Amino acid sequence: MLHVFATMIATRLGLGATAVDHTLQLLQEGCTVPFIARYRKERTGSLNEVQIAAINDELNRLDTLAKRKETILKQIEALHKLTPQLKQQIDATWDASQLEDLYLPYKPKRRTKAQIAREQGLEPLADLLMLQRENDLERAAQRFVKGDVKTVEQALQGAADIVAERINENAEARGSMRKLYKRQAVITSKVARGCKDKEEAQKFTDYFDFQEPLSRCAGNRLLAIRRGEKAGVLKVSISVDDDDAVNQLERRFVRRGSACTPLMQQAVGDAWKRLMQPSLETEFATLSKQKADEEAIQVFATNLRQLLLAAPLGAKRIMGADPGIRTGCKVVALDAQGNLLYHTVVYPFAPKGNAATAVKQFADVVRRFAIEAIAVGNGTASRETTDLLRQIHGVPVYVVSEDGASVYSASETAREEFPDEDITVRGAVSIARRLMDPLAELVKIDPKSIGVGQYQHDVDQAQLKQKLTQVVESCVNSVGVNVNTASKQLLTYVSGVGPTLAQNIVDYRREHGAFTNRRQLLKVKRLGSMAYEQCAGFLRIMGGDNALDNTAVHPESYPVVELMCRRLKVTPQQLAGNTQLIQKIAPQDYITPETGLPTLRDILKELAKPGLDPRGVAREFHFSDQVHTPADLEPGMVLPGIVTNITKFGAFVDIGVHQDGLVHISQLCNHYVADPAEVVKLHQEVQVRVLEVDTVRKRISLSMKL
Repeated sequence: MLHVFATMIATRLGLGATAVDHTLQLLQEGCTVPFIARYRKERTGSLNEVQIAAINDELNRLDTLAKRKETILKQIEALHKLTPQLKQQIDATWDASQLEDLYLPYKPKRRTKAQIAREQGLEPLADLLMLQRENDLERAAQRFVKGDVKTVEQALQGAADIVAERINENAEARGSMRKLYKRQAVITSKVARGCKDKEEAQKFTDYFDFQEPLSRCAGNRLLAIRRGEKAGVLKVSISVDDDDAVNQLERRFVRRGSACTPLMQQAVGDAWKRLMQPSLETEFATLSKQKADEEAIQVFATNLRQLLLAAPLGAKRIMGADPGIRTGCKVVALDAQGNLLYHTVVYPFAPKGNAATAVKQFADVVRRFAIEAIAVGNGTASRETTDLLRQIHGVPVYVVSEDGASVYSASETAREEFPDEDITVRGAVSIARRLMDPLAELVKIDPKSIGVGQYQHDVDQAQLKQKLTQVVESCVNSVGVNVNTASKQLLTYVSGVGPTLAQNIVDYRREHGAFTNRRQLLKVKRLGSMAYEQCAGFLRIMGGDNALDNTAVHPESYPVVELMCRRLKVTPQQLAGNTQLIQKIAPQDYITPETGLPTLRDILKELAKPGLDPRGVAREFHFSDQVHTPADLEPGMVLPGIVTNITKFGAFVDIGVHQDGLVHISQLCNHYVADPAEVVKLHQEVQVRVLEVDTVRKRISLSMKL
């Protein structure tokens, strides 16, 4: 079956069948996506992580469908209705909708009109009606007037009910109507009658009288409409032209000129309006929602990747400041390893304090703990606090997103780290650590709480969690993890590790001290050879016994590097980082059946930059001194800003006025843009022009067309 799946997946994704087949085998063996992408390029034809993840998703989809087919076949067989032709049709289809259409006639149902008519013995009359050969249908129906059937009209109506159900359950008819929906479907939303929450309704005024072809309805609009429907503000429908639908069904089922024609037309109309149309509307509502979910989740994933891979400041002594007006500014001092040294509360604003005194208190903390950089949360009073902190000369000030900091501060992880500290202290520590290393700190928070998307509560939660977890794993493994300093949460996302082994690694480190080489990982409780193979290349050991342990070179490739060293008459320590020596190495001279050219090129690349963080270094940013609140903004102003969120319809930019502005997709640049992520990145520094300030709706419109 795996080879069959490989062919289907290769066709669907436009990839080579052999590469897909080998990838499926690796996945079945328990290899992780990051491991396959990094260390099995020879077998996969150098497929990247996105392609391998897509293959994995398709494998899961086909596995689920295969299990569903098995269930359906067993249920139909139990009814003694599984014909060779039907079995062949079920075996041949790998489309979920077609499969359910084939199963529909045999699916257990509630007591329908057709079922009641069958119980009354009207099925033979329905057969006659569908044949459409009777010249006197009423006379034929007279034979069925008995028992609960009191009249000819009742008999004919029962037969029509059975025919309507048969039409609805006809797989070919449903397929043709499904095509009609794909071509014609229109989504319509109107304000719901009796909507009482006027404030809530104002959020959806754009959709009070809205209509658009479903195929062109952007995912963000569809999710907004569905949110309005869920809130009871909007009434939503998805429809096609009823006349077109009925005419198509009549051409398929009705023979013109027959005495049965009027009743068959009635049955067709009933099948469409009562059975098929509501079913297909629900189906397309579900499909369109799934598509919108996928779009929104992909935006989440893209934004989360950029946030997690934001440049770290590194091991510096940091002062973290969580601004506040009434409750004061929570201040912490951390050492270069992120350990909490001191915390206090400073009141820079009336009525409890003043700016001059606050600056002195901030400066005192900086002096006492030799602070090298300051991290300020971007919430309430962030701009005012930042301006005060910048009066302390010689120490750079960075504004850091505090999304999710409150979630972390109340979490079990935070309680484990700081059992004796208040949640406000924990939040300030999180802000400071995000500056040191965003990835290491943000992995402690549920990804959907980090604030990098829209409609996070409206999309499929299981799908969102799965996708965001994949992104976190990808980011952690692409950067690599220092096994001697990483938290349990960070280690959890390393390929092949997981929560149990992560805790065991931390426990081993606490009991035996720092790891000095990768082989020691095999001494960790329950970390066997398979887990070692999957994780070793992603775990770094700085200053250990072997310079290769601080690179992404996998231990299985150490013999190749050692051969290079013998030929060059140097040690691995002398080779690592020596670009002149590395340039002398011809990778084709080291090809073996196990190690091909792609892996050899990766090895040389890693040797050239051992221990180098691929994320770069954080930079300080300054807002314009001209503006501090929305009231200071005027159309035409050109201001510096930071991209804080990216959606399908544009990018939100912080310009330092306590409210992000929106650069609509049409205002991102002078040419057509299909996806804002093609033009801007999260936390990118940009120049924007103010277009409009709507104080009533609290909206700031910006443009990057300068």
